[in-house]
Amino acid sequence: MKTEARLFIGVAGFFLVTTVGYGWRSKEPAGTAVLTVAFLMAALVAFFLHMQYRRRGLRAQDRPDAEVADTAGPLHFFAPRSPWPLTTALGSVLAALGVVYGLWLFLLGVGVLGHGVFGMVFQYVGRDDAQRSSSSADGARSSSPRWP
Repeated sequence: MKTEARLFIGVAGFFLVTTVGYGWRSKEPAGTAVLTVAFLMAALVAFFLHMQYRRRGLRAQDRPDAEVADTAGPLHFFAPRSPWPLTTALGSVLAALGVVYGLWLFLLGVGVLGHGVFGMVFQYVGRDDAQRSSSSADGARSSSPRWP
């Protein structure tokens, strides 16, 4: 993820320079706000990719001496089924309708949206620890590999 992090650092740097130049020359708040949000979004992606690189190290795609076979195998865990995307979508719809119909519906939507986001983020928070403890216990009993 080192290459991707560098790419998004460059994109964030571009938007930062553009934001400063546009805000200084035009004195127009709407365009400056949009460019600021674009900078923040690119910086967030760059930060995430950099932290993933520091946490997991070099991938085969980042090494110049890597072979195609080095990238074989499972990439990561993907949730088979989850109620949280539906909850998040419902919260987004309620919040958008709340802009039209009133503050009470907007606040209700923000609450449902927050519940869905937190549920999605923390759904598998202990999964790696549970797998490590179960695989170490299973490894003592049998020598056959266990697939997740």
